[in-house]
Amino acid sequence: MIVLLVLLFAHEAKAQQGKADTAAKAQESAAELAKKLSNPVASLISVPFQNNTDYGIGPYNGSKNTTNFQPVIPLALSKSTNLIVRAILPFISQRDISGPNTSEVGLSDITATAFFAPSNTKNGLIYAAGPVFLIPTGTDKYLGTQKFGIGPSGLILQQTGPLTYGLLFNQIWSVAGSADRVNVNQLFMQPFFAFNWKSGAGLGINSEMTENWQASTFTAYINPALTGVTKLGSQTVQLGLGPRIPVCGPNHPDFGFRGVLTLVFPK
Repeated sequence: MIVLLVLLFAHEAKAQQGKADTAAKAQESAAELAKKLSNPVASLISVPFQNNTDYGIGPYNGSKNTTNFQPVIPLALSKSTNLIVRAILPFISQRDISGPNTSEVGLSDITATAFFAPSNTKNGLIYAAGPVFLIPTGTDKYLGTQKFGIGPSGLILQQTGPLTYGLLFNQIWSVAGSADRVNVNQLFMQPFFAFNWKSGAGLGINSEMTENWQASTFTAYINPALTGVTKLGSQTVQLGLGPRIPVCGPNHPDFGFRGVLTLVFPK
């Protein structure tokens, strides 16, 4: 009887240890995914859907909802170099912006970037560079530039333990398109910072700053957000939510919100 009790106790202890190991691996996996998702050029396929809603825009107190479809696809070019393709396709619905009692709904222009990045990093320092393209897919004259543009893009970031911080930027010049539209000459900068817990939860903040050299205007937002890695059924996702805080810019909104659903496809 004593031997049987010992065997039963040992079996139960082993089962509990197995459950603990499985939970620890799942936690480590969530933490690792959260860290990779903080890196714009990580070797990870992800498909973010980012929804931005802004109120109190311009002289007509307009509103605007922008849903950005932002797939990120990494490709291994060699043992030492990766190509990370990132695209942003915005779908916009806006009211009372182009004029009182007006509305526009449709696609805006695609911004596509091809980052070349080393596959091996030293001391958590990551850098990447490549071309950025502006593709005139806007379905309404108020939603797109009707210009094709190109320019350089770059990224530098540092990952140390649970911390990720860095800067992403690009400069676009229009090189073709409608002669009736204003040329594009625009600098975009996005400094960012994120802290990720072992559970996969995270706290981040970035600033989106645009210098329109053609119009001599500067626009800036601050975007804090809480994030978390979880599963919807069998699909791994990251959820994020936070305010959009306008800092400056012509006809900037009074306030806004951002929500993000990212489909994650771990290797």
